[in-house]
Amino acid sequence: MPSKPPPPITIDAVYAAPGYLFRRMQQIAVAIFMEECKAFDLTPVQYAALIAIHTHPGIDATRLSAVIAFDRSTLGSVIERLQAKAYIERKPAPEDKRIKLLHLTKAGTAILREIIPAVDRAQERMLQPLKPADRRTLMGLLSQLVDLNNEASRVPLRAEDALEHLGKGG
Repeated sequence: MPSKPPPPITIDAVYAAPGYLFRRMQQIAVAIFMEECKAFDLTPVQYAALIAIHTHPGIDATRLSAVIAFDRSTLGSVIERLQAKAYIERKPAPEDKRIKLLHLTKAGTAILREIIPAVDRAQERMLQPLKPADRRTLMGLLSQLVDLNNEASRVPLRAEDALEHLGKGG
């Protein structure tokens, strides 16, 4: 029995692929975030880092990387930018001065409080074209996909493991 020929290679096949659609939605999500939050001059990763530092004061960069699932080597520049903006400060760990612990400054706490309504607007805009029931379905399925594929990531989310070491339990 002859084998079936492969389907033709078309751009429509690319447009329908899950990876392409995830990448496009990431582009759209970042664009919407940047538009809504332009007055604050923060990227989505900088925002996530500020939230994590606020939630876990004294976290180190390695654990921050695990908590926000962001590449450790790239996170260094995020931390430097936040420090240059005077939103965070690095303090040496009492038990090992080589380890720097991250804390929000007063300016960091203030910017976080001010940006939240803009971030909320961005999140709403991303889902706004969908009906409420479809939004819930999409969010449930996305959460499930992210969770089930966590180990496939270059930087798997390891929040629980990282926070255990902080002695704060999460």
